[in-house]
Amino acid sequence: MDLIVILTGMLPVVLLVSAALGGIASLLLLRLYRRAVVRAMSAGSDSGAPVPAPEAPRGPSSDGRALVVRAAEADYPISAQAQARYDATSVSLRRLGAVYAIAGLAYAIVLSLPWMITAGDGFPLTRFLWLFACYAWPTVLTLMLVATTTVRGRFIVAGGYFGLVSLIGLIALLRNPVLGAGELIFFWFFANGGATLLLDAALTRRIRAVGPLVLAFMVVGVTGAFVAVSVADSSDTLLRAIVAAGGALGLGATSLFVLLHVIGFALFAALGWWLLGILGRAYRNKRMSDQSLTVDALWLLFGVLQPITLAFEGWGWIFTGLFGFAVYKTITILGFARLTERDHADDEQRPALLLLRVFALGRRSERLFDALSKHWLRAGSIGLIAGPDLVTSTVEPHEFLDFVGGRLSRQFIEGEAELERRLAERDTRPDPDGRYRVNELFCRRDTWQMAMRRLAATSQVVLMDLRSFSPRNQGCLYELEQLLGGVPLEQVLLVADDTTDLPFLERKLQELWRDVPADSPNRGPRAPEVRLFRAHSASPAQAAEGLVKTLFDACTPAV
Repeated sequence: MDLIVILTGMLPVVLLVSAALGGIASLLLLRLYRRAVVRAMSAGSDSGAPVPAPEAPRGPSSDGRALVVRAAEADYPISAQAQARYDATSVSLRRLGAVYAIAGLAYAIVLSLPWMITAGDGFPLTRFLWLFACYAWPTVLTLMLVATTTVRGRFIVAGGYFGLVSLIGLIALLRNPVLGAGELIFFWFFANGGATLLLDAALTRRIRAVGPLVLAFMVVGVTGAFVAVSVADSSDTLLRAIVAAGGALGLGATSLFVLLHVIGFALFAALGWWLLGILGRAYRNKRMSDQSLTVDALWLLFGVLQPITLAFEGWGWIFTGLFGFAVYKTITILGFARLTERDHADDEQRPALLLLRVFALGRRSERLFDALSKHWLRAGSIGLIAGPDLVTSTVEPHEFLDFVGGRLSRQFIEGEAELERRLAERDTRPDPDGRYRVNELFCRRDTWQMAMRRLAATSQVVLMDLRSFSPRNQGCLYELEQLLGGVPLEQVLLVADDTTDLPFLERKLQELWRDVPADSPNRGPRAPEVRLFRAHSASPAQAAEGLVKTLFDACTPAV
């Protein structure tokens, strides 16, 4: 088969099929992963009986004072130190965006230059600017993914880009009367449409946690399927031998054609699994973050697809995209090193957040977590106990590979010794891109209470999502009891919205407060008070901004 045909025909088909299969496989695997985790969570540990909470003297509050529940809204006033911490994370996000923007624009220059060279009519500036703007589209997707925290921010980034593209296109039309607007629109979609659709299929939010891994595996496997058929078709002798063998087995032409694809996929699958192992080890060894893995997959996809038509000018031009990706990757590595040096000089002061929630929230937990974590993880780590609501959003590459490899049980805590080891191994250092990690503990039904107590005792601030808390959904009373009794209330923030039964919640808090242990850190001369953040009308992004600020206020004494 002609090399040009392979590069311009087979390669896009491989990516198209890989993205489609990857999206379907990711959804299926995540569903199976969630089911396996939930089943393991409901099982008992190998160690036997659960470890009980330590006994403590109980009795009425020292002076009979009731617990005060103080409402905090999105515009709740915070300390100057907390505002400074929030501003620092905002600056860190902008610096991260700047690194990706510089790398992306360098990539766009690399992709634009071959068109200018092969055209052979000089260097028309308007043409270069148009090409540059078209190939800068992945930069916009990256900024919306990693650096914007609100709908307004994403609108500004996308609106600014399309405004610039429209301006350059208008100038090009005015300077070249024979050029039509339809030609410019077609070129933009030709350069970006296919990769954007594939990206949406392979890296959409629902599967983003595992999408890059599954896509990488599928690209290798599907390539093997196409290679097997191409090799068989390359030799008449070999093809006749395969047909004869298939006939002896009773296989028709269609069945034999399918079997060749399956055999090729299976043979290359070993290479794909090896590649996944490399990515998993790179993540475990902190050479990349989960977010940078997703972004790199985005850029590599564009880098493979965008220069395909350049192959008609010479097959070597097809590697322009890979060279552009290499330039992008080099700049991000250098930029991340500088970013970490400036933003994380005081890592020993970084706060650890414990996130507790009502598991029944489902997708609502995912939306708030996505909005909250983008900002908080620029400041410190997040700890949580795995639950059915976030299990597919917070899955890490090595955890997913353990599941696929049948080793999921190694992630679960079986007893006190295992818990202490996991706590000691928590990752509290930033990844190369300056993003901290989510430390998720997988617990059995008889170990989660022990894990919750230890997490609460070793975190600087605790956020408890009580949306949907009501008499019909009050499964988190144990966590509330432990927080009131064992964590300084100034380090605790509760979250409620219109679905929270506030009178019922306050009644339960008062009941639990009356049984607070005598040695609780909340016994003392200060009036007992807990903050309740009300996210009634706020979107997840708006609520997250207020939450992050209030959380910084809660952990300021420990910072």
